[in-house]
Amino acid sequence: MITALIRSELPRMSGSLRKVGFWVLDDPGRVPGVSAAELGRRTGTSQATVTRFCRALGLGSYQELLLALAQERGENERAGGERPLGPDIGPDDPLDQVVAAVAQADLRAMRRTAEHLDIDALERAARALAKARRIDVYGVGASGVVALETEARLFSIGCDARGWTEVHAAETSAALLTPADAVVALSHSGATREVLSPLRLAAERGARTVAVTGDPRSPVARAASLHLTSTSAETSFRRGGFGTRHSVLLILDCLYARVAQLTYARATAAMALTAHIPDNHR
Repeated sequence: MITALIRSELPRMSGSLRKVGFWVLDDPGRVPGVSAAELGRRTGTSQATVTRFCRALGLGSYQELLLALAQERGENERAGGERPLGPDIGPDDPLDQVVAAVAQADLRAMRRTAEHLDIDALERAARALAKARRIDVYGVGASGVVALETEARLFSIGCDARGWTEVHAAETSAALLTPADAVVALSHSGATREVLSPLRLAAERGARTVAVTGDPRSPVARAASLHLTSTSAETSFRRGGFGTRHSVLLILDCLYARVAQLTYARATAAMALTAHIPDNHR
């Protein structure tokens, strides 16, 4: 998704390139109506800056940017039926439109995450977790909630998993890891220092490391031996980690299901031993 790529690349861009990026993201639908030279004038930059912006995204030309935006718009319209919705929710929007906008954003992000998921990396990550003596999961803020959810899922199928949401505790655990262990690091931006620090320490200790981020070129992604990319579903009031929650959970659900397959006897035994517990508390 080209707009998601632009958002992930903006922090690495210079001031002039960021002006172009912000203008495009403000209303992608208006971009096809302007030339590269006109876009440069409207952003107070130049046609050359627009060309450099496109190259920073890995595109060969401004025409490729227009094509990518057109393809994304088509996908959005097909996903949303006759009434495509944008990510903005205004203060006076009716509740049914709010529900539709949020649902459409989440469904679109989950579909794109599934379509672009690196199956080979997912398989290798699942096998690393399946045979790990111990599994650390690192995440803070919104990702911290997902880290604890991941701990609960893996623990329920017999994995020795622990979610760490505080950096000192995470680094303490990381320092005690061995090559027999594995780590899952969660960060939407891929630049969260409280996640990056224990991840690097775990890698130094020889543990197999898996990163789940929205930016495959981020520090967290580069520090891990395996990387899985999520897609954001941002709307008004749901930015950053909050906007990517469902696509991250989709990746982790797939990872969890594959680990359960690979450890079928252990997983089914663990589930059988604990199946009665919810009934005892109804």
